[in-house]
Amino acid sequence: MLKYFSADWIFPVASAPVKNGAVAVRPDGEIVGILTQEEIVNLGLDVTKHKGAIVPGFINTHCHLELSHMLGQIPEHTGLVEFVRSIITSRQGDAGQIKAAMETADQKMFENGIVAVGDISNQISSKEVKENSKIHYHTFIEALGFNPERAGAIMDQVKSIKQDFEPLPASIVPHAPYTVSPELFELIRDEAEKANTLISVHNQETDNENAFFENKTGGFLDLYQFLGLDITFFEPSHKTSLQSWLPYIKEQKTLLVHNTVSNKADIMFAKAHNPNLYWCLCPQANLYIENALPNVDLLINEKVKITLGTDSLASNHQLNILSEMITLQKHKQVTFEKLLSWATINGAEFLALDKDLGTIEPGKKPGLNLIQLSANCIIESDNVERLI
Repeated sequence: MLKYFSADWIFPVASAPVKNGAVAVRPDGEIVGILTQEEIVNLGLDVTKHKGAIVPGFINTHCHLELSHMLGQIPEHTGLVEFVRSIITSRQGDAGQIKAAMETADQKMFENGIVAVGDISNQISSKEVKENSKIHYHTFIEALGFNPERAGAIMDQVKSIKQDFEPLPASIVPHAPYTVSPELFELIRDEAEKANTLISVHNQETDNENAFFENKTGGFLDLYQFLGLDITFFEPSHKTSLQSWLPYIKEQKTLLVHNTVSNKADIMFAKAHNPNLYWCLCPQANLYIENALPNVDLLINEKVKITLGTDSLASNHQLNILSEMITLQKHKQVTFEKLLSWATINGAEFLALDKDLGTIEPGKKPGLNLIQLSANCIIESDNVERLI
């Protein structure tokens, strides 16, 4: 028996919004169709109408579930270098508490209308939570190793973690340009090409990252010293970070995460080198760590594919994609429909889940969220009512 969900507006994403329409859904969540107000009346349907707008389930393309126990532990606005140092020194904890924090975070994401997550992992600890979750997870197993001599050994280690995650979807990815050697980048790309899978990488989150590659200066030198790493072998490329590392991955489908200091030359370089790039924005984490936001207008003008992420509870107060949308609407005046496509279909496309998720269309099972909008499509609250 079909269920009908009606609201002031239906935003299918794949087609124009429908005023006072209804979504017809099978018991298993499959969409049968969208009805206009006239069709509802003509069919004599008894439909309960909700105040607000119905939208597809949200896609969170960048999260660190295994850091959920670090909520509130790191002060805001430390800058990335100090933040990374804090993560390294503080991420360990009681295994039971870490698991409980992950379970709570997973449940909160579900309640916040998130249906799929691209999640960064450095170990196997999140597997059980993901196996039992109602959310679809693709796990990005992070490789870190700046010493080129260690590339092979590090790759063996992350391959073992990937094997432990089976049968859950997972791929091996680089952490960031300043923690991955060219040799390790190439091994990661080879593995991704072989498995025809996805890459995700933290990109240009701070000016220190560009300074390191351009002339071997900036705050990352202090971080390597803190870690006791000898980087005398490293020679600066005299290019920005993105222009230094992107050629190593060739044309593999890749998510660039943060992009806080990416400029027009970087974006044009990226577009020329890889047609399969997606650009993930995590605005609340950017404000939390660096108190800065990417040049969103530039990304829009360059017509790149944008997705949204929450990052972790170490760098955010909540894991809520609607809240990320509000931040971008408030600080960057991005239109609601544009934000909605970033939060749904673009993320689904990147994670190769767009056959089922991302839009309200017949045959799909995208989930349905009810949110509150003003008359001129300003998001009024970050509260999500999950309808299915």
